[in-house]
Amino acid sequence: MPKICFVEAMTYSVLNPKSSNSPGGEAVQHTLLAREFARQGWDTSVVCRDIGQEDGEVIDDVTVWKTFDRDEGLPGIRFFYPRLHKLWRALRKSDADVYFQSCAGLNTGVVAHYANRHGKKMIFRIAHDTDCVPGEQLINNSRDRWLYEYGLKSADLISAQSEVQMQAMKANYHLPATIVNMVVQPPEELATVEKDIDVLWVNNLRGFKRPEIACDIARQMPHVKFVMIGGPMTGFEALHQEVKRASVELPNLEYLGPVPYAEVNAYFARSKLFLNTSDSEGFPNSYLQAWIRGVPVISYFDPDGLIASEAIGATVATQNDFCRPIEQLLGSTSERNAIGARARQFAHDNYSPRAIVQRYQELIGNVPGIKTTDG
Repeated sequence: MPKICFVEAMTYSVLNPKSSNSPGGEAVQHTLLAREFARQGWDTSVVCRDIGQEDGEVIDDVTVWKTFDRDEGLPGIRFFYPRLHKLWRALRKSDADVYFQSCAGLNTGVVAHYANRHGKKMIFRIAHDTDCVPGEQLINNSRDRWLYEYGLKSADLISAQSEVQMQAMKANYHLPATIVNMVVQPPEELATVEKDIDVLWVNNLRGFKRPEIACDIARQMPHVKFVMIGGPMTGFEALHQEVKRASVELPNLEYLGPVPYAEVNAYFARSKLFLNTSDSEGFPNSYLQAWIRGVPVISYFDPDGLIASEAIGATVATQNDFCRPIEQLLGSTSERNAIGARARQFAHDNYSPRAIVQRYQELIGNVPGIKTTDG
């Protein structure tokens, strides 16, 4: 039986529905992929941050190996202990044939080095468009950037979310990447749920997500009900306070703070429109959560022009352009429902976990030294 391990800090927060943590989109993607690989017969594990779970716990046939608590260790030495030491130990416990890692950072280099040293294989999945642009990655220091670029060049397979990412990786790093779609979890909520949220915004609160723009739009549209969901991120505490203040000042804006993944999909189901205000992304998991529930997306960011080409939402050029499509779609139930139906079918046809995992298995099977079947 082949073995695969997914390396992402916050995966446990999605894998365990009882967790109260609010993860990012990559943790969602890793969890959905891990579950489907397990369903298709792979010995599957995840390596993630220690948030108090039992080491070696098994959930949905996926084994969880933990690394370190985020606040553990002393400044100046905690890179080596506990972080590097415990990450390496967890990789060894997983003993996988293939390691799957995403998000540009030091983990890319560490996982690649472990795989190379032990005769394993590594897949790196591009998470954000800036992962493909030297110097623009969401990385804090030169050491971690060096480790990332070492790992990137050592990966056996680079998976891209879009044509833009694939071309940027080729242009900037002269490395081939293969487009593999993301996966979406089919809805578990009742389709007849009441649509009592006009506009939903879901993201962790950090600079490039630009939540302050959502607050400004709510201020311009006092007759429209906005709900914002997202946890505060280290270094962006002032942004969090700005959103909290806006929710107090504006009766039409409700800010719920962080909401666990197991609960957040219910808010998508209740929403008429989904709003994204980021100035850069990879391929937002939130788009898929909205589309699979028939919710049109209104955004600056349109990966590979899908929103426009598939007519599954609306794109805007400036902040001042957001109000018009929101007003138009809220004012026409028939148009909104038609767009939502296209969005639901598009997500269903292109992002099912079974098909995407089978695609990964085909690609893995073409990497020398990996067996995808027993024997």
